[in-house]
Amino acid sequence: MPETRKLNYGEAVNAALHRLMAELPETLVYGEDVGLPGGVFGVTRGLRKQFGDRAFDTPISESAILGSAVGAAMMGRRPIVEIMWADFSLVALDQIVNQAANVRYVSGGRLTAPMTIRTQQGNAPGACAQHSQCLEALFLHVPGLRVCMPSTPQDAYDLLVTAVHCDDPVLVIENRTLYFGAKEEVTVGGPVQPMGGARVRRHGSDVTVVAWGAMTARVLDAAEALAADGIEVEVLETPWLNPFDTEAVLASAGRTGRLAVVHEANVTGGFGAEVVARVAGAGVPLLAPPIRVGAPDVRMPAAPILAQALLPDADRIAGEVRALVKG
Repeated sequence: MPETRKLNYGEAVNAALHRLMAELPETLVYGEDVGLPGGVFGVTRGLRKQFGDRAFDTPISESAILGSAVGAAMMGRRPIVEIMWADFSLVALDQIVNQAANVRYVSGGRLTAPMTIRTQQGNAPGACAQHSQCLEALFLHVPGLRVCMPSTPQDAYDLLVTAVHCDDPVLVIENRTLYFGAKEEVTVGGPVQPMGGARVRRHGSDVTVVAWGAMTARVLDAAEALAADGIEVEVLETPWLNPFDTEAVLASAGRTGRLAVVHEANVTGGFGAEVVARVAGAGVPLLAPPIRVGAPDVRMPAAPILAQALLPDADRIAGEVRALVKG
């Protein structure tokens, strides 16, 4: 039965994992330090104690983790594997891109790969260049992969539950800056939510700002600041990037006449370009050219103060959106 608990983002992921392992005996949870240690961020804490060998640690080998998950999924399991940093998934691109994403196609639909890859990305103090990349656009380029980026404790719970019930491989990209945030009311034990869909997090009439993941909260803060200037921002969050709710973006941009897309990833080649292209391709009449707000095309420095200077914050987002509206 559904119930409400006060949980932060990391606790919500943990609650979803406990539910999934209890309800689906074919699930496994494994990765580096996820068993006995309970995860480097504590997200898998308690799983080993409650479910025994179904939650276990692996060697430091992302290719082995993901390769075994493909095989297990094809043979009837629903593995939930953790890649500690999204950057480390690059070691196993063959297993994700050439194998998992292709299973349904190359088998003529006779086989599927119902595997879920949990990982986290984004910058945190001292993360440096090999622990801070935002790689969602890379995986969104690959047909056969589902991708989502939860921004709230409720989404962290719901999206993971939905992902594990999917018969295709799903990449759930979390953000470590959110794991230990404020506790919120989270409904747990409810029905599995449908995949896809966007939501209006704030209604406005002057400009549509599309965001996902950790940027959503910053966009909402920027919208509050802009409201004081008389600029009403419609904040559209798209937690599912594949499948992507293009129609919601087109409808919102059509109402407001202006569009900005905000993501933490580098601007060049980021998924924001795809969002802008879809709006342009649909012929939505805009009052000004759309803009993308993201990180510049540089490696992330180790010094926290330098890294923060590169990332979109509420002030920078507000400034760029204000310029877009004021012309």
